[in-house]
Order: sequence, then C-alpha cells, then structure tokens
Amino acid sequence: MEYQYPISYDWTTEETVAVIHFFESVERAYEKGIDRQQLMDAYREFKQIVPSKAEEKQICKEFEESSGYSTYRVVKKAKEAENEDRIKI
Repeated sequence: MEYQYPISYDWTTEETVAVIHFFESVERAYEKGIDRQQLMDAYREFKQIVPSKAEEKQICKEFEESSGYSTYRVVKKAKEAENEDRIKI
C-alpha cells in the first residue's frame, strides 16, 4: 500500500479512525473478502461523519484515484447481497 487515505483536518481523531476503518474494509473486500455486516457497520459510521452525498463522492473519488479501489462498487454489492455473508470483489 503506497498511498494515503483522504482525510479532513476538521475531523476528530475518532472520526479519522472510523473513516480509515471504512477504507480498510473496502480494501479487504477486494483483497480477501469481508463479512457483509462488518462492511455495512463501517459504512454507517463513515456516513455519520460524511453525511453529504457530494462530500462522500469527493472523498471516495480521491480514495479510488490513489488506491484503485471503488467504494461505490463495494457498498453497492453489499447492499444488493442481503443474504450473503461475505463480500468479495
């Protein structure tokens, strides 16, 4: 991993940790697979910190440009896969 997570200096330490946890969950979905509920919990925390759709798109675009991982694809798959236990892209 040779990239930085997009973070805001306005966030508290706890908020920054929660956002990074969400991005790590997205990475896991690509690399090994992740428990669907664990991913959705991380996404819910992320949305509490970044409630604006426009801000979410901007932050996730920055993450995708630096990492190559699409948060949109992962969350979409998790939402569609209600009965599946693991999410793997």
